[in-house]
Amino acid sequence: MSIEIRNVSKQFGDFQALRDVSLDIASGELIALLGPSGCGKTTLLRIIAGLETADVGTIHFSGEDTTDVHVRERNVGFVFQHYALFRHMTVFENVAFGLRVKPRSERPSEAQIKKKVMDLLKLVQLDWLAERYPSQLSGGQRQRIALARALAVEPKVLLLDEPFGALDAKVRKELRRWLRRLHDELHVTSIFVTHDQEEALEVADRVVVINQGKIEQEGTPQQVWDNPATPFVYGFLGDVNLFHGRAHEGTLHVQGMQLPVPEHATAQNADARAYVRPYDLDVQRAVPGQTSTQGLPAILERAIVVGSLARLELKPTQSHGEAAAPLIEVHLPAQEFRAMGLREGEELLVTPRQARVFVDEAAGI
Repeated sequence: MSIEIRNVSKQFGDFQALRDVSLDIASGELIALLGPSGCGKTTLLRIIAGLETADVGTIHFSGEDTTDVHVRERNVGFVFQHYALFRHMTVFENVAFGLRVKPRSERPSEAQIKKKVMDLLKLVQLDWLAERYPSQLSGGQRQRIALARALAVEPKVLLLDEPFGALDAKVRKELRRWLRRLHDELHVTSIFVTHDQEEALEVADRVVVINQGKIEQEGTPQQVWDNPATPFVYGFLGDVNLFHGRAHEGTLHVQGMQLPVPEHATAQNADARAYVRPYDLDVQRAVPGQTSTQGLPAILERAIVVGSLARLELKPTQSHGEAAAPLIEVHLPAQEFRAMGLREGEELLVTPRQARVFVDEAAGI
């Protein structure tokens, strides 16, 4: 089932949760609504479900206006962060609940319910726990049971609100892979809310980045990562170093460095912000007495080597008007770091291999 969201706005008192949001979701697509806390992503999910009403705008399911359709009639499955399983019911009874409360004319027979529930439990690989109670399950098992219960009523749309937020990191990673495989098998149109960038990029067909009630960017994980449309998206997706400077006729002047930015050839002494990923920075030992316009002198304050990656934290030696220049983070292969023989306290020269520069309209993160 496709979903069309048109010009949706929602306000709670003085707080504007959503601002003129429009979005098309294709049938069978797995979409991630990604953003920080309070950005409006859960509000949008609840409006799609029918749990909230938009102040302005419409929601269409496969071309049919469902804006005023009651949540019971939308045929959506909902999975919450904290499972919401019935503690007094067994796993089997929890999954069967949605089928047993259907109107008599739509309700399957007990034999059909049993087969359906056991098929779903096998799908989520927990059929051997059918007679246990939620308190006897791990967090990851509870969340899979919650998903099986949502799927039992054969929803046209599956909505997941921070489904893995209450689980530890290792379980979250396992369930992300499992959810992706399950979606590839079922092809139910699915929307999940998350503030975890790695989760969104790993699981979703398409990522929708939301900030302050507006869609900042949408696209495939690769598109959003490789070509961030705004400073917010660049700063929100993964680790990044931010440098303040000025752009003039194709050259960026930032903290003593001069970097070519031909895409801003027409800029005239304009405020600029350069975003550089930690793995896009090179380091070398500084030569005493020499200055360079191609690199930034900095002191290696800390080096953390874990596995194959070395994470360096460097403090610029020149503040260039800033009260306290932020630390610069550099990622190097651990083997390269060891070969260089760098030591904490050494002065290094940090050089960006590539940077994304925003002029004038750049906003803070």
